[in-house]
Amino acid sequence: MQLRSIISDDWKIILDIQEECYPGIVPESLEVLQSKWQLSPQTCFVIEDNHQTLGYCLAHPWELGTPPALEQKVQAKAQPNTLYLHDIALSAKAQGKGAGRLAFDKLVQGAADAALSSISLVAVQGADSYWLRQGFIRQKIDKSLESYTPDACYMVLEIS
Repeated sequence: MQLRSIISDDWKIILDIQEECYPGIVPESLEVLQSKWQLSPQTCFVIEDNHQTLGYCLAHPWELGTPPALEQKVQAKAQPNTLYLHDIALSAKAQGKGAGRLAFDKLVQGAADAALSSISLVAVQGADSYWLRQGFIRQKIDKSLESYTPDACYMVLEIS
């Protein structure tokens, strides 16, 4: 299992994995996904096993408490203070291989390297239980999460 930077040839499989993982959500466009990667290529990567892409991670510096809406192109923030995890999406082929832990560990290191004090995300489709086990805490915010699923909740992990 290895993690590597995203290259242009990866986008078709990234779109396929997005569709596999989020059947209840209208998939985000290629342009929107690429805006996250263009903002922070060092915190966006694919997960491979035997030269087969099994997942991806898209994360970028952002402002705490203001998650971007789905299908929102992102641009740099003046004073980012969190690493916003848009997505760690894993194909069913990645199950049981430790891909999620490997990706999460790299994400925490990326936040630390960028001197960001937290990682934030919007959990959907019941994923909040997984993120709670990783140390995230639910937080109420003023921003609407209406572009996400009805069960969407904002979560934050403080890192030292």
